[in-house]
Amino acid sequence: MKYLEGRKYVIQAIFLAIGAVYLIKLFYIQVLDDSYKTAAENNAMRRVVQYPFRGLMYDRDGKLLVENKPVYDLMVVPKEAKAIDTLKFCQVMGITMDEYREKIKAAKAYSYVKSSPFLQRLTNEEFAHIQDNLVDFPGFYINARTVRGYPHQSLSHALGYIGEISPRQLEDSSFKGYMPGDYLGVSGLEKEYEKYLMGRRGVKYTMVNVRGIEKGSFKNGEYDTLSIAGQNLITTIDLELQKYGEKLMAGKVGSIVAIEPQTGEILSMISAPYYDPSLLTGKELGNNYMKLLRDPIKPLFNRPTMATYPPGSIFKLAQALIAMQEGTLTASTGYPCNWSLVRCSHRHAYPANLGIAIEQSCNPYFYQVFRSVVNKGRSNNVYLDAKLGLDAWREHVTSFGFASQLGIDFPQEKKGLMPGSKFYDKIYGPKGWKFPTIYSISIGQGETGVTPLQMANFAAIVANRGYYYTPHLIRSVGEKGKPLPEYSVKHHSSVAPKHFGPVIDGMERVVQSGTAQFAKLNHVGITLCGKTGTVQNPHGKDHSVFIAFAPKENPKIAIAVYVENAGGGAVAAAPMASLMVEKYLTDSIKTAPRKRWEEWLIDGGFYKIN
Repeated sequence: MKYLEGRKYVIQAIFLAIGAVYLIKLFYIQVLDDSYKTAAENNAMRRVVQYPFRGLMYDRDGKLLVENKPVYDLMVVPKEAKAIDTLKFCQVMGITMDEYREKIKAAKAYSYVKSSPFLQRLTNEEFAHIQDNLVDFPGFYINARTVRGYPHQSLSHALGYIGEISPRQLEDSSFKGYMPGDYLGVSGLEKEYEKYLMGRRGVKYTMVNVRGIEKGSFKNGEYDTLSIAGQNLITTIDLELQKYGEKLMAGKVGSIVAIEPQTGEILSMISAPYYDPSLLTGKELGNNYMKLLRDPIKPLFNRPTMATYPPGSIFKLAQALIAMQEGTLTASTGYPCNWSLVRCSHRHAYPANLGIAIEQSCNPYFYQVFRSVVNKGRSNNVYLDAKLGLDAWREHVTSFGFASQLGIDFPQEKKGLMPGSKFYDKIYGPKGWKFPTIYSISIGQGETGVTPLQMANFAAIVANRGYYYTPHLIRSVGEKGKPLPEYSVKHHSSVAPKHFGPVIDGMERVVQSGTAQFAKLNHVGITLCGKTGTVQNPHGKDHSVFIAFAPKENPKIAIAVYVENAGGGAVAAAPMASLMVEKYLTDSIKTAPRKRWEEWLIDGGFYKIN
């Protein structure tokens, strides 16, 4: 019995101890811990997303290309947005009752207890107008964030734009971590480098009373997390050269791409017509986008990477290089300008060697050069010989980066077209074609298609005598970073370096005494090497093409200019390219005659597209 009586006291002691713990806890809650007092005085704890500053973009010389501008989102928590004067709310916010009902419905569909955007991208003026009235509308509060701003009107296609994430993207696992109302890159560099630019959002917890007025941070910010800004990008673009090129291309359709041959850095990438990048930011983004989309001249279309054209006579340089590599052509080889094979663009001296043929852009000469590669005698069967020859030719031509994506750090890039035997077999059958069927390829016509970026890259390959670095737009990620590693890899063509000398000499002759004499830069002591092209256009006036590099030794710039419906390459594209080169290498246009050329080109000349 004594044993049982002892257990009774133990049990009583346990109950007393538990009771004491509860009393102490209650005392702590009611007297010592003020967080519960705060919770009693305030109606809710609000979770506010702290949006990070998106990374900035600069040109190669440190000039700001893209900045951040403050805007304000009016957020709503449907559970808290009760018993408000909706008529007054609509008057203050400048919306209709129907718009109010639609937006509240959308907010409830997302979450009844979580906040979501009600009105977005309010300006400073709009925010100031509604700020003092928010106290009358519980459940609504302001969240500050930024949108893109532009200190210039250039480079719209390359920079791209940002927009709000779509419901479909939110359901896609590849967009994990994004929330409704988040912005992300939609096109251009904004899209390509999204993961570096976006940064990381933070969260701030605040206590609010029943009227939605903030009463301070929760637990002195113990659970808050800071946002982390996105990384800045240093581009390869020369902003002043870009502006100058856009000035030359105003009112025209086409593109200019300039590359630094020794690095693959893109100095300028112009798509005309272009648009002011500020049109695709702020509240009017959607309306402006639809206007641009419906514009018949297609200003949203990025021609340097997406437009494919026949290369025209600039392709004769590739034909010569391939034939020399195949051993069917030397620098001293001559062919007659035989118009019975194909018409030539003009009467000229007998093409007794490769240099004259390039200088005068002789069509029959390069017809015979191409035929020497295709009909090399690999088989006694004429059909098989053409098939083997064309496929061997295509292996060489693709080593120049044609008929494939170069891999530029840009979200859209077309491959273009360079036909092989399978291409023609599908059209004509295995024994339905031979060299006369495909001869137009010899002069860059027929079933060929290249992008302006590929043209500029080809000019860089010739300048480097056989190799190139993948063209790219970003020099470094972060202020002291480096370009992505894939842009530091040297790519070699299948043509030996020794064969490039005669072609480069021919390109020098084109400018000094051939079809592009308007492009001379002798007045500033620069030897420009180039090649004109006039591309046949069945839908109207021919297209004007020119590729070039300078100086001849240790080249600093390679360029391609393509102007649609502008006629001969010598009159339109060549002088534009030479002005760009002069501007880049000397920082100005030096002589009065050159300035008159500049004025005439900016004015539109006879080939301006209306």
